[in-house]
Amino acid sequence: MKKFNVPEFYRSPLISRIKQANKIRDPKKKDFTPFLLDFGPVQFYIARHFGFCYGVENAIEISFQAVEENPGKRIFLLSQMIHNPAVNRDLQDRGVNFLMDTEGKELFSWDELQPEDVVIIPAFGATLAIEKKLEQKGISPERYNTTCPFVERVWKKAEKLGSEQHTLIIHGKYRHEETRATFSRSVTHGPSIVIKDKAEATILAEVIKGQRSVEDFHAYFKGRYSEGFDPEKDLVKVGVINQTTMLATETQEIAEFFKQVMEQKYGHASIREHFADTRDTLCYATNENQDATYGLLETDADLALVVGGYNSSNTSHLVELCERKFPTYFISGEHEISAGKINHFNYPEKRMESTSDFLPSREPVKIIVTSGASCPDSILENVIKKVLSFFPSALTTEEVLKKFGTVNPS
Repeated sequence: MKKFNVPEFYRSPLISRIKQANKIRDPKKKDFTPFLLDFGPVQFYIARHFGFCYGVENAIEISFQAVEENPGKRIFLLSQMIHNPAVNRDLQDRGVNFLMDTEGKELFSWDELQPEDVVIIPAFGATLAIEKKLEQKGISPERYNTTCPFVERVWKKAEKLGSEQHTLIIHGKYRHEETRATFSRSVTHGPSIVIKDKAEATILAEVIKGQRSVEDFHAYFKGRYSEGFDPEKDLVKVGVINQTTMLATETQEIAEFFKQVMEQKYGHASIREHFADTRDTLCYATNENQDATYGLLETDADLALVVGGYNSSNTSHLVELCERKFPTYFISGEHEISAGKINHFNYPEKRMESTSDFLPSREPVKIIVTSGASCPDSILENVIKKVLSFFPSALTTEEVLKKFGTVNPS
């Protein structure tokens, strides 16, 4: 796989060693057993896969390249390049400004854009309308386009399904930048609708089976389907694609659910005429990180620390999985942790909370640590170091790595 030129300050000596050890031990990525770092009074279960993915490293490389290649020019990000505050702040510190927020609200007047300005397309991609708008301003949307290749693969699948007269069911968060970009393309290929979870899939299935009226459909899914969508005509032949950062198992469950619905209505023998198998739209990195999180659930940890941006979809799903078994704290970095308290984000309620005495008084304390695909390894290492600072008798990092034979510390 291609290696990207990512700034050194995002790297971590500790995490790099762990990832290299995992690569040597499991080159085919079949083992999702966590990596155990035993410091004595505190033990860390490190997820087998976590952190920067291909698409994120690609976006970071292109964005910093844009800054280097355009001294003196105004440089804009269409919106947040990735959903990590540290990375976006680093770019802002280098003079990059945002045109819009993550909801699509204008932060800088498009009327003031000039042809010599530079606009970076984020990893989530951009809608066709926005790309056209940039072109009309004389700005090429392709020059610094950081759209993730796996997002583009979903777009190609949408085009293929549309050419086969399938209606596109998009599993995603409608207001998310990636889903908006995907929807803008899917509607050019065929009827499209966005659903966010299994509950909405069930409602749509009731429409397919005639258990809900067309009026119910339009009322419930208002604003989330393509213009002229006709439930009676457009739900006869369907295929499921997804926002790549959604919970992979849920996307698979939704796709299988619709397959069963179509079999019930049209019979098993003709299922291929009514349903398309689209499992290949799932992102490899999302799958690996989520599978690694299932591996964490097999441990006897006391709590979990999940690190990433609070508006990061893929990170929120890691939190969701960890919460099935452990007290879980969603944090953006080490600054949220103190000896007696941790500030953490309640994703469903979209608010910050504080928890006192979050570390058990017994030893060893066993802590799960993982991060989202847009979180730099350096932040994860800083979180580990911050927790270690509360345990004066803990071994040093080099002692731990040498003890477990993961590296030659020479």
